[in-house]
Amino acid sequence: MSDIPPHDPLPSDESTAGYQRSMKMRHVVMLSLGGVIGTGLFMSSGATVGQAGPIGAILAYVIGGFVAYLVMMSLGELAVHMPETGAFSAYATRYIGPATGYTVAWLYWMTWTVALGAELTTSGQLMQQWFPGIPVWHWSLLFGVAITLMNIFTTRLFAESEFWLSLLKVIIVVVFLMVGMAAITGLIHPSQSVVSPGLHQLVKDGIFPNGLMPVLSSLLIVTFAFSGTELIGIAAGETANPSKTVPKAIRMTLWRLIIFFVGAIFVIATLLPYKQAGLTDSPFVMVFQNIGIPYTDHIMRFVILTAMLSAASSGLYASSRMLWTVSQHRMLPRFFSWQTAKGIPLVAIMFSMLGGLPALLTKYYPTGTVYIALTSLAAFAVVAVWMSISVSHIMFRRSLAREGKSSHSLEYRSPGYPWVPAISFLACVAAFLGMAFDPIQRPSLYCGLSFTALCYLSYYTVRCFRKCKSI
Repeated sequence: MSDIPPHDPLPSDESTAGYQRSMKMRHVVMLSLGGVIGTGLFMSSGATVGQAGPIGAILAYVIGGFVAYLVMMSLGELAVHMPETGAFSAYATRYIGPATGYTVAWLYWMTWTVALGAELTTSGQLMQQWFPGIPVWHWSLLFGVAITLMNIFTTRLFAESEFWLSLLKVIIVVVFLMVGMAAITGLIHPSQSVVSPGLHQLVKDGIFPNGLMPVLSSLLIVTFAFSGTELIGIAAGETANPSKTVPKAIRMTLWRLIIFFVGAIFVIATLLPYKQAGLTDSPFVMVFQNIGIPYTDHIMRFVILTAMLSAASSGLYASSRMLWTVSQHRMLPRFFSWQTAKGIPLVAIMFSMLGGLPALLTKYYPTGTVYIALTSLAAFAVVAVWMSISVSHIMFRRSLAREGKSSHSLEYRSPGYPWVPAISFLACVAAFLGMAFDPIQRPSLYCGLSFTALCYLSYYTVRCFRKCKSI
């Protein structure tokens, strides 16, 4: 076992060894959509409206979508040039340093494995509304087993199931937007007095009723809502013809997400009093209930349930591939990179399911407490990973210049360089600052920084031990 030099890439055949390049563009697009359209949109969006106010929430989601697009443009250039499964860690290792690559891998693993626990917790909570006699953790355990089984079959089966689950979520968001806009414009007449046509609800209590600071504080949660778009980079190593598939998938995914997220927030902020938006399990359910469409509460809960399970499945996929990458770089025992005959990293999948275990803590702690703790920690990790993508892009271009190569030789070149990675990096820093000023999120900031420091410490400790052992 040896250390990987900072700029020594894995051979192309090793970087994707054993993986089947069976994903098509529709799979990649829907995988990314499936990873994003989940808790952040269906559940946490109401809390953002309640915290930042109607206009502030819309502004936060516009900024979040813009930053996500910038990060994905940087990732697109890297992924097309080096289509590797577990991409972010490989890029950080190669262009920033092996310690950072190791840390990024663990951060992204934590992002999704912790989010997996949050999704399972929410799924159990939704099921309890139909079956109040069955504890939340029973449902969480059942869904965790089902998701594990889905991931241990072939990549193609996983991609197909994600495609249809994600398509269902996209359809319900489109229906929500259409019904919401019909209520706003007065084409349909709500049965509840709390919902009224027009845009006066947006500025009823002022443009920023809680001030500007809550808008900044909400950026971290908004960023978490857009997390999952980077799954395109994770899937690049299992994608057929990545030089064409990845750029198109990025463009298709990001624009749809911005329309879906900003549009949904606009409908919620317009049709719900902002002080009530954060007091419901799902603002989507409340909007449909207030409009008066029969049985929509049950329909929406079912759709949200599939959204949670789809996002959890995407999370298990991403976290297991990240473990595989760290093992391939020989910074974890090699058994983590063991694959079945069909190219499935079985050990990495089973180990990543550990993130679902906190969902079982609802047996001892309130569901809301477990959920908030998990999502805040996952949000910290994804912002840190986005920062690493921006820095890797800058270092990649510098490496290209040192080799005497022009950026025009790249199959896909991110427009707006160097402003694209620079702005996205600064926006991520701003999200951390907002986290520091929010007393609710501050403990998660401390935990995230401690975890990051522990990753660096463990890397250098193991490296030192190996050097001493070799003397």
